[in-house]
Amino acid sequence: MTKTAVVTAGTGGIGLETALGLAAAGFAVTVVGRDSERGARAVERINATDPAHPGRFLPADLASLDQVRALADRIAAHHAASGESLAVLVNNVGAMFPERRTLDGVEASFVVNHLSPYLLTELLLPTLTAGAPSRVVNVTSGAVGVARRTFDAVEPPGGYYGFHWYGRAKLANLAYTLDLATRLNGTGVSVFAADPGGAATVMTDGTLTDPKIVSPALRLLWPLVRRKFERSTSGPASVAAKPSIIAATDSALTDRTGVVIGPQMRPIAPFRAATDHRLAEAVRRLSQAHAPTTAKEGT
Repeated sequence: MTKTAVVTAGTGGIGLETALGLAAAGFAVTVVGRDSERGARAVERINATDPAHPGRFLPADLASLDQVRALADRIAAHHAASGESLAVLVNNVGAMFPERRTLDGVEASFVVNHLSPYLLTELLLPTLTAGAPSRVVNVTSGAVGVARRTFDAVEPPGGYYGFHWYGRAKLANLAYTLDLATRLNGTGVSVFAADPGGAATVMTDGTLTDPKIVSPALRLLWPLVRRKFERSTSGPASVAAKPSIIAATDSALTDRTGVVIGPQMRPIAPFRAATDHRLAEAVRRLSQAHAPTTAKEGT
């Protein structure tokens, strides 16, 4: 039976390298992205490797939760009709915003980095369970270490600093990942986080050169902070993709769940704050309020 993998933001950078790795491992890979031309080029790249199964592209703007819902419906319908198992979902989507933005009234970083992958995963759980054993891989970030750890609201009080807000959204998603692993234990759906470390990507190109993305305290040390950013985002995407590929494919992870694969491509301890059940509960409430999976949740 054909086993398929879905990789969001899979038309370039770490996502495309992840898709190539999964195709090499024998999966029929679907990449998701906004741009159809980039999607076509990604499929060409995948098919040029002579994979066991041709690549596929699905268009969706993952900054729109309505489009996330439509994407989930399309994926679920495809698998119901074809009988193929959805074996791997890699939530690779991510974005950092130097200036505050909202999407449908919700702060954009929280939408893209947490609510979008949260909603897609939740909506595809029946499909993933039907295809078990299966895996969910959520791409995390070392930026969780600079996050404010309060989740009473989508945004914490105070000024907007893009790097910290990105880290906070990634912390929310990591807490969700670990909580989901506990929730799904015994279902055959394993849940992992993958930390790619740093790579030169569209997201990091230019974004990390503006001191406004960090808090005033860090701006005082901006020359040092900027050099650290430059070093940490200079690696090739092919290397940064390896933690995701390992999380999705490594047989040593069979029957394991709730594991974080670090930049050195081996399991690491999760960031401690993400293991706090109170933080996870707060994230769950926010997620259900702003990205309801059913009409009842939204009321």
